[in-house]
Amino acid sequence: MLNTPKSNSQSGFTIIEVMIVTMIIGILSALVLPNIRTNAARAKVSEALLAFGNCKNTVTELYLSGGDPPGAGNWGCEVYPGPASAYVKTITTTDEGIIRIELQGDPRLNTFEIALAPIDATGSLASGVGSAVRSWRCGNPGDLASPLYAVKPLYLPSSCR
Repeated sequence: MLNTPKSNSQSGFTIIEVMIVTMIIGILSALVLPNIRTNAARAKVSEALLAFGNCKNTVTELYLSGGDPPGAGNWGCEVYPGPASAYVKTITTTDEGIIRIELQGDPRLNTFEIALAPIDATGSLASGVGSAVRSWRCGNPGDLASPLYAVKPLYLPSSCR
């Protein structure tokens, strides 16, 4: 029978190897985590944009039918006081049919607003009888009551930039 000497060497990772792997994971998470948080906020804003649907239809139908705008807050699609959903606190309208949504549900978005404005064939704000809505302008701070409450462009989805 062959006698093999037993070795006392231990196998495993050295402390340096463990520290290097930990450092690599830390650097990768520092690079990736801000993008993940930004995308999460952008997803919440995208979900909030769905709240425009009912008011968009109301404003479009009124302008297409040739009716007179009913005035601020009288379009029949407003939600005030809210909340309208998990990420929408209020929905308000102006005389011209600009729809404003106040956001909630995320510290980066609370108290900020997004506006959606009806645009006619000339590229200006739809404003009266027979002015058909050709498109919608989204995310323009000039459509808000105060530009101070505009959502940062970083959080707007690509359809709103």
